[in-house]
Amino acid sequence: MQLFKSIPLFRLTLQLIALHSFLVGIALIVLPFGVLSWFGFTVDPYRFFSTQGGVFHIVMSVAYLLASRNPLSEKSLLIFIISAKWIALIFLSLYFLFVEMVPVIAMSAVSDGFMGLLVLLFFLELYTTQKDSHV
Repeated sequence: MQLFKSIPLFRLTLQLIALHSFLVGIALIVLPFGVLSWFGFTVDPYRFFSTQGGVFHIVMSVAYLLASRNPLSEKSLLIFIISAKWIALIFLSLYFLFVEMVPVIAMSAVSDGFMGLLVLLFFLELYTTQKDSHV
């Protein structure tokens, strides 16, 4: 599909995913206990796990930004990003189904799956095109 062969659109997609991850990270770090509980999260009085999750999201946003600079030269990083998004989809889905049916967890699973699918579609189209152009 021609849409997924656009490097500028792929770069923008990775940058938007980075922004999303960064904002989620900041929210997990700074939101007050009460606000986190509105989303169905069990509040950790020491804030360790929400802060750790926030820092993880910020670190991942750096990976997305690095990959967005020149996606065609970042094959390993893109494979890592796709893997991270699909692992998040599986983890969040299983957690929602078998541990705690919190709507924000289901929404997170769907959004991570969607972002992972977008990156995968761009990756497959661009790397197939790049490979074919060298033949």
